[in-house]
Amino acid sequence: MSEELNQPEVRIRAFRAIDDPESSQRFIDGHRKVLEVHGVKKVTSANNSWAENPAVFVVIVESLDRKKVYGGARVHAAGGTQPLPIEEATGFMDPKIHELVKELSIEGTGELCGLWNSVEVAGLGVGSFFATRAGAVITKQLGIKSLFALCAPYTVRWAERVGCKIITDLGNQGTFYYPKLDLLATAVLLEDTTTLEHARGSEQRKIEELRKNLQQVTTEVSPGRRIEVEVEYDLLVEGIDPQEFKNPFNLNLSNQQ
Repeated sequence: MSEELNQPEVRIRAFRAIDDPESSQRFIDGHRKVLEVHGVKKVTSANNSWAENPAVFVVIVESLDRKKVYGGARVHAAGGTQPLPIEEATGFMDPKIHELVKELSIEGTGELCGLWNSVEVAGLGVGSFFATRAGAVITKQLGIKSLFALCAPYTVRWAERVGCKIITDLGNQGTFYYPKLDLLATAVLLEDTTTLEHARGSEQRKIEELRKNLQQVTTEVSPGRRIEVEVEYDLLVEGIDPQEFKNPFNLNLSNQQ
């Protein structure tokens, strides 16, 4: 952040995890510190093997000189070297998640996860809301039609703004105790990342505008404290084939009617 919090400047950048190991490690270190502050020492889906998974893409919120990381999120495409984090986290409680992922993977599916922000930017929406939006933006490049997320109570509203709906068929009306028994998580799904049918109108317009211009500098207004944040977006992911994550499990399409 710049010295003056009333004029913060950040970069929101997207990249394939294996293409930038150094930035992936900075993301890991920052996320771990935030989890420890909240008393969470170990999270099932927070092991760091994702950094070597070619189907993982990082949205990092950083200082313009890249020395500090303020937050971010990850997008995992189904069909990489690991199950989706939501499968690892909830599959033993409700195995239906595995079949749902496979079904949606035919047209490309994935998960927005690892959402966090540092205390330094708390209330600005930088690591939560803006990163959620950026995650939705890059799904078009990845060829991912649908997007899962497992939300903490305070992030459900951000997910709903970009068009996610609670998956009431899973768990207890979509909820699970995770990552520990006194914390509640909600499973949500963005059914169509192309149409963004259920997104708030202003979010549809913003996501489409960012998709048309993936590299830009703009002034955003934090949804919470209404503070202006100058954001340099760099959401162009290099080396992507939009067919890469279509039907990754080679399912027999003739049986998927």
